[in-house]
Amino acid sequence: MAHGQPARRVVDLLTGAWQAQALYAVAALDLPDHIAAGATSTAKMAAATGCDQDGIERLLRLATAMGVFEDTADGYRLTPVGELLRSDDERSMRDMAVIYGEEFHRAWGEVVPALRTGTSGFALAFGTPLRGYLETEPGAGEKFQRAMNAGNVFFPDVLKAYDFTACRTVVDVAGGSGTLLATVLREHPELHGVLFDLPHVIPVAREHLRSAVEPGHWRTVGGDAFQEVPAGADVYLLSRVLQDWDDERCVRLLSVIRKAMPDTGRLLIVERVIPTDGSGLLALLWDLHLLVAAGGRERTLDGYRDVLAAAGLRLESVTPMALETSLLVAAPDPASPA
Repeated sequence: MAHGQPARRVVDLLTGAWQAQALYAVAALDLPDHIAAGATSTAKMAAATGCDQDGIERLLRLATAMGVFEDTADGYRLTPVGELLRSDDERSMRDMAVIYGEEFHRAWGEVVPALRTGTSGFALAFGTPLRGYLETEPGAGEKFQRAMNAGNVFFPDVLKAYDFTACRTVVDVAGGSGTLLATVLREHPELHGVLFDLPHVIPVAREHLRSAVEPGHWRTVGGDAFQEVPAGADVYLLSRVLQDWDDERCVRLLSVIRKAMPDTGRLLIVERVIPTDGSGLLALLWDLHLLVAAGGRERTLDGYRDVLAAAGLRLESVTPMALETSLLVAAPDPASPA
């Protein structure tokens, strides 16, 4: 038995991609939505999706073993995992499953050339970097933002990790659809929020903020964060942005934010920290994924300290959050010139 265990581990690791693609198929075919609407048999789901019934039955059997569905005497039912793949669930992770099963799956197919050349697997697979793809491919930017939102289950932890009660203004730099800013403003309606991002992102952010936050508590500003950000806020938010850039670009971005901050201001950074003690796997997976997908990287705590120090900031505290993310709070370093 001892000799078989390593072989089984290799097989389990190799077939992990098959599980991910099966989950993608479940999401792309909207099976959780169909089950919620009453299509609980294989025949009904095959008809609803236009798929071969035998294929659907085999997919359902696997997804049930994976804990996505439950096979009952009255037909298939959703487990809590399956509920998260419904398109109408407010916590929905459906779009995350779709983009991971489509664009990111193709990008990972180029992992070896990416490692050899230092070029992102996405650029090798699609002929353009992820950022260019999101800007030019119809619907891709919105799809990516929905996928990012699906992975934001740790945003409420930010409210537990940092006390906003003494603050008056908050700027979310490269804030995307505004989900994090909305989370903060709903909990602290006395705050005024500014979402800052590239001009083509602003319409998506404005639409989300209008539906999530009372008017008069926020505004949007379009621009390039590597050039200038709104000045004078009490708190700046930077969620999963540093991971997209090399150290030089991170220092440049952080320096722009430091210039805009008052000496009493704080920068809240949401990122994954690479463990140096062998614990945790998600940060390591995302670190390689960032190389494959966008040419970015996760960093160790010392790596974050280095880029912050180079921009005139010092790391004040680190708080672990869900999904192996952390909230890093940075303050202006009085020993460094602004």
